[in-house]
Amino acid sequence: MTGDRIELAVHDHGGDGPPLLLLHGARRTLADWAAVAPLLVPRHRVLAVDLRGHGLSPSGTWSLSRVLDDLEAVLERYDIPGALPVGHSLGGVLAVRYALGHPDVTPGAVDLDGYGWGRPDQYVGLDPAYVEERLIRVRELESAMVPGEPIPVDGLKDLLAEQRAMSEQLGIPYELLEAGLLRSVRHGPDGRLEVRPEREHALEMLAAIDALDLFDLFDAFAKTRRPLLLGRALRPAPPIPGMPWFDELMTAYRRGLARDLAELAERRPTVRVVGIDGTHEMLLENPGAVADALLAFTSDVFSGVAS
Repeated sequence: MTGDRIELAVHDHGGDGPPLLLLHGARRTLADWAAVAPLLVPRHRVLAVDLRGHGLSPSGTWSLSRVLDDLEAVLERYDIPGALPVGHSLGGVLAVRYALGHPDVTPGAVDLDGYGWGRPDQYVGLDPAYVEERLIRVRELESAMVPGEPIPVDGLKDLLAEQRAMSEQLGIPYELLEAGLLRSVRHGPDGRLEVRPEREHALEMLAAIDALDLFDLFDAFAKTRRPLLLGRALRPAPPIPGMPWFDELMTAYRRGLARDLAELAERRPTVRVVGIDGTHEMLLENPGAVADALLAFTSDVFSGVAS
């Protein structure tokens, strides 16, 4: 580490074309890009990273400025300062934020389904006060899902069983889910397993993203006149048993998100919005569709066409 920077774990997928930097979502790893990256390599130099506190990267205090410095250090090390940042979920937010901070060298940005929980007024057909009340509950559940204590060694089989169930439910190859999980756990000194990122830093991460108004961020980036690709999942997540109110909430939010993204693209000609046939887990469910959307966008970006 130099100052606040952390030397991130990097998977260099190779390639000789214009460079891409692939960023994963919260509590995920660079393994999420395993099926997409090979489809990009014939036309691009492709790097994927584990964000600080994730996968095989070291831990450290989580703040946007520190994370963005980490990414800058990676691009400096590989001598590709003009790489296009491409992110999924949290990684998409970071991609836009990084590009906004480096407008002279970054050719654009890609955010694939990284929109957070939005504003209460974006939930079409629901009373904003009701939405705000429910979002408080959503954030409580989100925080409760972050592990607080290491798990016993034999607890790994339960985590793998959860991945098996997700594989069957969403049609994702199990080996992709298994690779991501195994990259996210490590043995502690007492033999128990720690699930990364640690709770302290995971909560810092959630708070940092919650504090952003993402549509203000997108609008600010669009004013730089650099091209921005916003990908939106076309399929809803599977229903959560016992939580019908959550499904109602997400249905209303998807409608509002589609409306607001379309309005943004109409108002800002450098913004392109594309629907991708998949749920939020699109990288694992439909890597071909993700790669097709990215390559259509990058062919314009790197040929000097803004939108």
